Amino acid sequence: MNPELKQTIRKFAPVSIAAAAIALAWFAWTKLRTPAIEDGLARGNGRIEAIEIDIATKLAGRVEAILVAEGEFVKAGQPLARMVMSSLQAQRAESVARQQEALHSVAGAQAQVALRGADQEAVQAQVRQRENELDAARRRLARSESLAREGASSGQELDDDRASERTAEATLAATRAQLKSAAAAVVAARTQVTASQSEVAAAAAAVARVDADLVDSTLLAPRDGRVQFLVAQPGEVLAGGGKVLNMVDLTDVSMSFFMPESVAGRIALGSDVRIVLDAAPQFVIPAKVSFVASVAQFTPKTVETDSERQKLMFRIKARIDPELLKQHLEQVKTGLPGIAWVKTDAKAAWPERLAVKITP
Repeated sequence: MNPELKQTIRKFAPVSIAAAAIALAWFAWTKLRTPAIEDGLARGNGRIEAIEIDIATKLAGRVEAILVAEGEFVKAGQPLARMVMSSLQAQRAESVARQQEALHSVAGAQAQVALRGADQEAVQAQVRQRENELDAARRRLARSESLAREGASSGQELDDDRASERTAEATLAATRAQLKSAAAAVVAARTQVTASQSEVAAAAAAVARVDADLVDSTLLAPRDGRVQFLVAQPGEVLAGGGKVLNMVDLTDVSMSFFMPESVAGRIALGSDVRIVLDAAPQFVIPAKVSFVASVAQFTPKTVETDSERQKLMFRIKARIDPELLKQHLEQVKTGLPGIAWVKTDAKAAWPERLAVKITP
């Protein structure tokens, strides 16, 4: 072989081998790879979450009984725990007694109104009598004055009639004052009736308040769910607002995951989501985007370059259909990790492996 040709081959052989290796690697990568993210889809890691509810006491007291066990499914309105109610029952008895006392006070005040009204009528009759007596005294005085001018009556008789007329006027004035006093007494008695009726209303409200506390002493489930764990045990004394147990609403379940700014900006509320749990990868659970954070959860101190903007992560929440959850309450578990797939392009189609699959 020509020496020059050999030298040329030795010179370009490494370059040719490297080019062939790159071409082979590119072919294998393009033909054999399985893409992690399809066109129009994005994924994020998250955990299944549910609405947690702390069942707590309204008033301070001792726990009498826990009526459910951890992990038990409960219905809305079902009794969960009961507090000792002996103190409240005694308070109710006291309030009922005060209510009865107030009712008797109303009856007594109403009787006083009737009595004062009768007194007022009697004084009114006396006023009419005194008015008649004054009128008669004035008539006698007029006759006496006429007779005295004619000399047919003595001066003594005239003086007596004048004294009688003044006495009748004074008596009438005194009786009219008594009438005003009697009318004021009627008003005072009616005011006492109003006050007594207010005491009855206050006593009834006190009974109703104690009844409400008695009702609240039996802790009820506010909604359907599952008891997650017990905090207190029978016999423990709790302060007002003390936690007794914790439950989760399994009809309000969602997954929270995070997406970079470039993806989160293209996700709309109501977008379709597919959830695949690590514990059950054979199932694909449908959901809808119910929340997209307006503020990034992870932000560097300054954002000056494109690479730094890509670090901005926004929280997204995908909620599972409550009706679907009700059909599979026994299988719903909170805290399970998984992957949420979401469409970034509304026109993109779900691949076969992300088709909804709920049952085996």
